[in-house]
Formats: sequence, structure tokens, C-alpha cells
Amino acid sequence: MASKRDYYEVLGVAKNASEDDIKKAYRKLAMKHHPDRNQGDGAKVAEEKFKEAKEAYEMLSDAQKRQAYDQFGHAGVDPNMGGRGGPGGPEGFGGFADAFGDMFNDIFGARRGGGGQGGQRVYRGADLSYSLEITLEEAARGSETQIKIPSWETCGTCNGTGAKPGTSVKTCGHCNGTGTVHVRQGFFSIQQTCPHCHGSGKVIPDPCGACHGAGRIKKTKTLEVKIPAGINEGMRIRSSGNGEPGVNGGPAGDLYIEIHMKDHEIFQRDGDDLHCTVPVQLTTAALGGDIDVPTLDGKAEIELPEGTQHGKTFRLRGKGIKGLRSSYPGDLYCHVSVETPVKLTEHQRKLLKELDESFRKGGEKHSPSSKSWADRVKDIFK
Repeated sequence: MASKRDYYEVLGVAKNASEDDIKKAYRKLAMKHHPDRNQGDGAKVAEEKFKEAKEAYEMLSDAQKRQAYDQFGHAGVDPNMGGRGGPGGPEGFGGFADAFGDMFNDIFGARRGGGGQGGQRVYRGADLSYSLEITLEEAARGSETQIKIPSWETCGTCNGTGAKPGTSVKTCGHCNGTGTVHVRQGFFSIQQTCPHCHGSGKVIPDPCGACHGAGRIKKTKTLEVKIPAGINEGMRIRSSGNGEPGVNGGPAGDLYIEIHMKDHEIFQRDGDDLHCTVPVQLTTAALGGDIDVPTLDGKAEIELPEGTQHGKTFRLRGKGIKGLRSSYPGDLYCHVSVETPVKLTEHQRKLLKELDESFRKGGEKHSPSSKSWADRVKDIFK
């Protein structure tokens, strides 16, 4: 069996190509090799190239499939390995219609889904986006929350027909209920969406006053969202089927919940690691000793050596966050901040002055960094 060509090579785009570039490249190839435009001796070759381009687009236009392909190659998106919506699967034509929409449908008469009644076009609903702000603790441990999203319900006044009570929906007289009309342009007869019924095949002479003919009313519904442990800023959770409803019985879109992290009073997150600043008294830093530091799981103890300097960092292994794709939790980095005493009493001032005089008499051994810094300054101004 011949090996498949690289999908990016098939479409003629770079591996860092944007979604728009991929869509444009596919449209150009599909228009060129579409079977309706290639008859005769070259039809078979054109059909193979069309299928190859369609397969490449379906994989690269889907963010998850593209990520899997970039990481594992063709094996990562092989439909025989349980993947959803392979090139020959039930969703195989979805990418093609997504790229061309009504324009290509009007030229070749393609209908998405094919499940509409009376020739009606079936369209998937639009995806929705929701911004969810969570705490660091919720991200680290995982949690469940509720969000309110827009929803649509069948209109109770007209029972979903869209027609005013006492009236009925009529078959469109311009397309005879097919939802499409044929327009001649020179030697060609082009099938287009009926401009009177907009492809539904039906018209409503007297629309329902409650839903204005839509047959449904916008509501708000509460959705349970499970936040996985280890999720981070900017990641998204997909809730299948909770986007906008489809048209003419088409499937609903998806809801994408984008995660944003609230600022924490103590910790700053860096991937799976955490950072915090630990204030330490001057005497403790000088004499050394044990201090308590916070972690997401409670308190931990750090042993400060004698003469700990400001800015010293201590690392606590495994006290960070275990990310979604991590095998082990990150670390906690505690940065020492030596505090200078304030609001001194006269007695404390006297003691500090005596201590300062003692340090000066001891020479550079008490302040090795100051001696080194003073020497560097002298070198600059020589």
C-alpha cells in the first residue's frame, strides 16, 4: 500500500499556516479537482486528488486532529485506530462544506447532512465561547461549577411551527418545497437557495407573535462544568452539543469554555511550578532557624542557614501543581525577603548602633558582598 503524502504538502501550505490559509488552499484545490468540473480521461486522477485534498483539510482544519497529526503523523489521526470523523466516516463531508459554505453548495447542489425534509438544507449550529475565571486552588485540585449559557426552547405559543395560532405553514410556491431554484447563466443551469423561503421549502404567511416565526424562544440554561485538575490559563474545555442549535434538524454546535486564572494572594504560577515570597526578620536571617512557609496542601518547614541573604531561593520538590499532561507535580520556589526593622524604640536604636559598631570593627568578614561591591565601584571610577 502506498504511503500517504504529508497533509501540509498536499495543500501546499507551511506547517505554521493559519486556519484561513489552510481553508484558502483547500478551496483552490477543491475547485480545481472537483468531479463535476473534471470529466473524461482525467476524471479519475482529479477525483483522487480531490479526495486527498479533502482528507488533508478535514484533519488540519480541526484543532485537535491537527495537534495529533503534528505530534504523531498519520498514525495520530488514523480512523482505523478509533478516531472520530475519519475521511470515510459519517463526518467526512463536513470539512468540505465548512470550507465552501453556501457558495459551493449553490454551484454543485451539495447539501450538508442530507437529513432535511423535502430537500431542506441541514446546517450545524455555530460554536459558542464562554470565559470562566477560576482560582489557583480550583485549577490545582479540580472542581465542579455551574455556568449559565443561552439556550433555545420550542415556542409554546405555536408549538414550534412558527405560525400564528389558527394559521398554518405553507409550501413555498417558488421552489415547490424543495428549498432550491435553478437559475440559467449562459450554457449553465445553477442551483441556488430559494430567496423566498431561504432554503426551508416553507413560508409562514402569519408569523407567531411570540417567536416571530422562528419556532423557538431564547432561554438561559444552567450547565454543570467539570474542571480537571492541573488545567492552566488559556486552556479550553469543550462541551459537545451545547452551542447554538442546528438549522433544519442539523446538529448543535459546541461550547468552548476558556479558562482564566484569578490572581492569588501568595502564589504565582509558572507552568507546573509555584513561586512565593517569604518575609524573614533580619535577626532570623542572620542567626538562622526554622520558618513555616505556605503550600497548597498546608504548611511546610524550611531551615534557614545562618547568614541567609535577601533573595535566597529555597526549592520544595513536588509542592507545585501536577499539570494535565504531567507525570509528576512541579516544585514550589520560596524567595526570601529580609525585612528591615521599622518603628524602632530608643532602646532598639541604641542596640542596633552598638551592633553596627561591632560589625564595623569586625571588618569585611561580616559583609563579604559589600566589600566585593565596593571594590567593583572603585574599579569603575579609576
